Amino acid sequence: MATASTSPSSSTDTDAVTLEPSDFPTVFDFKTCLRKGLCPVTKDQHSPIESHSLYFEVHGSSDPHAEKLVLVMGLNGSCFGWIKQVEALAPTGKYQILVFDNRAVGNSSAPRGPYSTSAMAEDVIILLDLLGWTETRSINLVGVSLGGMISLELATRIPERLASLVLAVTTPGYGPLWNFPPWKGLTTLLRLFTISDPSEKMENVLEMVFPLKWLASPNPTDEKGRTWRETQKEIYLHRHMMTRKQTFIGALSQMIAGLTHRVSHDRLRFVAENTPKITIITGDNDNLVAPSCSADLAAQIPEAEYIVWKDTGHALHSQRAPEFNSLVEKTILEGRERSGEPGSKVELVQRKAV
Repeated sequence: MATASTSPSSSTDTDAVTLEPSDFPTVFDFKTCLRKGLCPVTKDQHSPIESHSLYFEVHGSSDPHAEKLVLVMGLNGSCFGWIKQVEALAPTGKYQILVFDNRAVGNSSAPRGPYSTSAMAEDVIILLDLLGWTETRSINLVGVSLGGMISLELATRIPERLASLVLAVTTPGYGPLWNFPPWKGLTTLLRLFTISDPSEKMENVLEMVFPLKWLASPNPTDEKGRTWRETQKEIYLHRHMMTRKQTFIGALSQMIAGLTHRVSHDRLRFVAENTPKITIITGDNDNLVAPSCSADLAAQIPEAEYIVWKDTGHALHSQRAPEFNSLVEKTILEGRERSGEPGSKVELVQRKAV
């Protein structure tokens, strides 16, 4: 049963809706769950069309000194997409891991669109404030695809809180006319709006986010000897059945956020100069965000570690989960070495322009 002390009219912790495990189905292990709830984002309880809440879960260590890891999912994907990261990292006892549904997907509600990555970043700040994750150099941020775009906006807004930043298969953005995905990704995204059968939809999604050669190869971890296509389809269908159906307007509004996204060179330099450790990672077979976008990010943020994985698609955090998890842990470690302990004094390098 969900409980709340007051109506969701502000972002204070007393207004958080605390959820029991049975309130919303989840793919995550309840044994690692520290907290699960709905974060009210709106401050106007009299305008439901403008109101929304973010669904979130916190997993991992109960130690308040554990590293705080924030995972930001991409376009129209629920937080369940982080299953391989939470499964691997939560039981280690080293992290408190925040996963959440962006506005208009999963168990989060949908305010009136269209959306922007900057507004979606503001949603996340309200969630972090609610959780009390406000100390300087306390947060390790990981964003994939649209989540990377949101993470860039976060890095310009709360730079003092970040100890490290992983930008996966994402882009600085170039404005509405230049942010379209490669042709295969664009046509598949549009086709998904016309497909109602879950099995057919999953086939299209798999071929959009994974390389075809990899999908056809055997999954060495599968006891039944199935291919990656067969095992991934099973995983995706399970997640699909556990996730609330997204509205057409919600999906379109998130797409508009991605298409209109842009972080200027001056703002990228601000991020670079104020984030202790940045890692940029992409695959060479990405149908949704061209690898050249990550190359451009790396060119504008030469301080970052830049990695390109061969024969790897857009969903690299799933396709190469063990390597991705190791990279995240390495980034956290190096960020902590460079930033010092959470709560330390931070003097920001001021941006030259917005």
